[in-house]
Amino acid sequence: MPNDFHLMTATELARMIATREVSPVEVVQASLERIRQVDGQLNSFITVLDERAIAGARRAEVAVLAGEPLGPLHGVPVAIKDCVQLAGVPTTYGVRSRLHAIAEETSPDVERLEQAGAIVVGTTNMPEFGHKAVTDNHLVGATSTPFDLAKNAGGSSGGSAAAVGGCIVPLAHSGDGGGSTRIPAALCGVYGLKPSFGRIPAVNRPDAFEFALPMVCQGPMARTVEDAALMLQVVAGPHPGDPLSLPAEDVDYAAAARGGLRGKRAAFCRSFGETPISPDVAAVVADAVRRLDEAGVAVDEVEIDLGASTERLLESWKRGASMVYVAAVETMRRQGVDLLGELSQEVSQSFMQYVRRGHDLTALEHRMENALRTGVFDAFQGVLADYDFILSPTLAVAGVDNVAGGETVGPTSVNGVAIDPVGGWTLCFPANFTGQPAASIPAGFTDENLPVGLQIVGRRFRDDEVLAVSGVLERAKPWYEGYRSRLAVAV
Repeated sequence: MPNDFHLMTATELARMIATREVSPVEVVQASLERIRQVDGQLNSFITVLDERAIAGARRAEVAVLAGEPLGPLHGVPVAIKDCVQLAGVPTTYGVRSRLHAIAEETSPDVERLEQAGAIVVGTTNMPEFGHKAVTDNHLVGATSTPFDLAKNAGGSSGGSAAAVGGCIVPLAHSGDGGGSTRIPAALCGVYGLKPSFGRIPAVNRPDAFEFALPMVCQGPMARTVEDAALMLQVVAGPHPGDPLSLPAEDVDYAAAARGGLRGKRAAFCRSFGETPISPDVAAVVADAVRRLDEAGVAVDEVEIDLGASTERLLESWKRGASMVYVAAVETMRRQGVDLLGELSQEVSQSFMQYVRRGHDLTALEHRMENALRTGVFDAFQGVLADYDFILSPTLAVAGVDNVAGGETVGPTSVNGVAIDPVGGWTLCFPANFTGQPAASIPAGFTDENLPVGLQIVGRRFRDDEVLAVSGVLERAKPWYEGYRSRLAVAV
């Protein structure tokens, strides 16, 4: 029997389980053992579900032996970000006082994963309410990238990215409201997809429209494009409880990831606005773009005018996000958990800044920001009228240092240019103004062994095309087989 389950893809594991080459129990036990082996270094999990996962694996094994119909992820271990619900399990949002907030229902995307046979082994770390581009909190601390344990995994889905990059699970759930899938995917050397807004449903209460501004999308993280496509196939589709979910589409995402893209055109933007890009990141991204061009996707270099300075656009994003966070804090206060009172020490100062901004923002000011966001939307659509994709670096830097005490933030300067540590080093949040599909795909490594991501923004609703061009680059510049030797954790 193989003993390297942790190195296998979800696609491989599902096939081997379905053909009885391996047992779901063995696979899930290997994932739980991997958590015990390396997560003390990565800190990627908040809650590990040993007993629940083993019980699910045993039921999965019975189904295999009985010859029952099996789902496409039958017996495959997955992890979920600790902001979605799994009935009977705490949903903490990275806040200590929520360790006893047991979910009564399961979120639609998690439910679909389980219906497809996946086994949830745990919930992954995140900053409080996903408010920053790194993963750190006062609950369990900072999460590290598996390539350098002194560096952060990125945020806000850093726990999921580290768990996938560290070969604990082949698949993980993530959420992206300003880059929270793509940022940690880039820093952890994995593939992260932000689908079209509404492609994966989110049932939020008391506010069913909570994720409309900025546009928040749930999405897959994986070590291969095909695995991400498989997960999207499972969780995509409308839900009656989500008024913003998209209609179903008859698309085979996994087949799209394996297909070709001859005749397609991409616009390569070295940066958005005045965002400085570190030379090591720029060099790795340029090489990946060249490989893509050689693989048959015609690439032209362009500049995109987003209609305002990067600083002003980031401020607009912060204003929209602050309204989400202040509403979340108020909802918790009404439930008896006051993060502005006696529990204020449980959250970081960076989160409190968002809450204060949200309290100070008037309804009219919030509404008027839509004009600025419309400018970004029009700029993207103008480019994508002539091209199929927009390519850019995912991030301006390849690494962020961990800081003790739950207060890790991003860099304050790049190339000697002062930037906003909250998000001035990412090129992700504009796509959350537009709702278009966007991915971060591993582009290569710096000389310091830090992974670099290439961002791919697709046309509206063309998730299949983003997966297709991602698959082309994966085949032109493979990363998974080679990066195992680069990990800072045991393999």
